[in-house]
Amino acid sequence: MAFDSLSDKLAGVFKRLRSKGKLNERDVKDVMREIRLALLEADVNYKVAKDFTNTVGEKCVGEKVMESLTPAQTVIKIVRDELTSLMGSEQTRLKTSNKIPTIIMLCGLQGSGKTTHAAKLAKHLKSKGHRPMLAACDIYRPAAIEQLKVLGEQIGVPVFEKGTQKPEITAKQAVAYARDYGHDYLILDTAGRLHIDTELMDELRRITKAVEVNNILLVIDSMVGQDSVNIAKAFNEILEIDGVILTKLDGDTRGGAALSVRAVTGKPIMFVGVGEKLDDLDEFHPDRMASRILGMGDVLSLIEKVESELDEKKALETAKRLEENKFDLNDLLEQFQQIKKMGDIKGLISMIPGMGNKIKDQDIDERAMLRTEAIIYSMTKKERAKPDLLNASRRKRIAAGAGVTVEDVNKLMRQYDQMKKMFKQMNGKGGKRRMGGFKMPPGMPPM
Repeated sequence: MAFDSLSDKLAGVFKRLRSKGKLNERDVKDVMREIRLALLEADVNYKVAKDFTNTVGEKCVGEKVMESLTPAQTVIKIVRDELTSLMGSEQTRLKTSNKIPTIIMLCGLQGSGKTTHAAKLAKHLKSKGHRPMLAACDIYRPAAIEQLKVLGEQIGVPVFEKGTQKPEITAKQAVAYARDYGHDYLILDTAGRLHIDTELMDELRRITKAVEVNNILLVIDSMVGQDSVNIAKAFNEILEIDGVILTKLDGDTRGGAALSVRAVTGKPIMFVGVGEKLDDLDEFHPDRMASRILGMGDVLSLIEKVESELDEKKALETAKRLEENKFDLNDLLEQFQQIKKMGDIKGLISMIPGMGNKIKDQDIDERAMLRTEAIIYSMTKKERAKPDLLNASRRKRIAAGAGVTVEDVNKLMRQYDQMKKMFKQMNGKGGKRRMGGFKMPPGMPPM
């Protein structure tokens, strides 16, 4: 995740704080210096980092941290509150039009991920019960229109395109089409350039004059670091953007853009791209991000992700089978598929309070789950329903079909047997007291 390095450094600062019974003014000054260095190393704008630590330092003295019995906790609370404020305090939502469609125009430099994130945003809106439509207004990049059509087909959202005619005309026609066919959101995918130039800005201005755009969202690649803030500032000065979509926040980036954009431009981050899949777009919550940076987890986002991705009917069916002690390998396979829908395991665990820093030192093998699935898929339906049938020759055949060793198959079956015993104990008297020693199946995160 983007903030891993910053989180580690801040955790080290706060760990040293906890070893002190009381703080004096010199201690506070030293802590602020370390926090400022951590922010600068995370590629946060220098002025933003300096103002942030000055504000936190003043509040630390003002809150009488030096007289507190738990100075570290008080400092952490102040840092968390100021981080939240730095990123916008509250979540900023899309503005909606009083007549359909609500028009969203995505803009940005070439290679920032506009087309992909147009599709991600459409899928996100569709999951909320809306009827979005995409419009192809990038007439320059080779295959841009075709790419949008392919993405639209994947997510089941229509794409309006008129070839290489002027984008402002396409936008106007798309609005009329969306209105006629009841699409409440229209997302315009516009062209980018390798750099900000007059031609790019003129074209975007022509689109905003042709149609009443409700939200101008700037798509920024967080991997470009400090330049992303300069890009946002330049676009905002010319176009007056409404918000930012920050992409590749799951990558090996230092994350400084997320902490600088709001302070420099006054414009909020509204969405963040957290993966390559079309589901990997999250609404941006400043308070939750601040908690994650400080290793406090993000329980609310975890709950929302589970609620949105979990099939409630299947979950109830599985729960019933557990109660009746009928849990088999088909059920285990179903559980893996449900977990996969929610994203990568490390990302999910990082949302659990206190787990963010712990999992970084552990090698969570995402492929282990795939190997487990391959083993189960190599079994016949009868074998999945009745694992007791798996003798030595069957296990050898399954291992060959899955491309694993017989020991891998045996390991899965041992862990499955442990699960069966645990579930039986849970349904029995005093079962909850006898859950020690249970090991998670391969691919599941260590808890």
